[in-house]
Amino acid sequence: MLQHTETITAEEKFLKLGFNLPPAPSPLGVYKPCLIDGKYLYLSGHGPVRDDKTLIIGRIGKELDAEKGKLAARQVGLTMLSTIQKYVGTLNNVKRVIKTLGMVNCVPEFENHPYIINGCSELFAAVWGDENGIGVRSAVGFGSLPDNIPVEIEAIFELF
Repeated sequence: MLQHTETITAEEKFLKLGFNLPPAPSPLGVYKPCLIDGKYLYLSGHGPVRDDKTLIIGRIGKELDAEKGKLAARQVGLTMLSTIQKYVGTLNNVKRVIKTLGMVNCVPEFENHPYIINGCSELFAAVWGDENGIGVRSAVGFGSLPDNIPVEIEAIFELF
């Protein structure tokens, strides 16, 4: 007997999460927010943009604790999804996450950088599933980031 299997799209998964997408940020320097090369989408470093276009600011271990840092990383992920929708049209055009690089603005004593970047990685896994939403990743600490944002993330995706 044939079984009917429903496939839920990335856009449908995102809607079920109940998050809002902030506006896609415009470049504040000499760079492109994203670049498509063949079947690959490269996203420049993104920060945590709120719905009102303001940035989450603060250093992990000083103004922000790890939980707030993880939420800031999720907000970066939402900002990245907004950029994907703006330039690619739909999250459904992304086949999988290839690589993310997460940069954490933190005090020198802070050592749990991967935990912070999980905020973004967990979002991507929820949108594209464990198989396609989890790619290779680096999570590193920095002494500062632009505008004192707590997290900056860049990524590479494969498109359909």
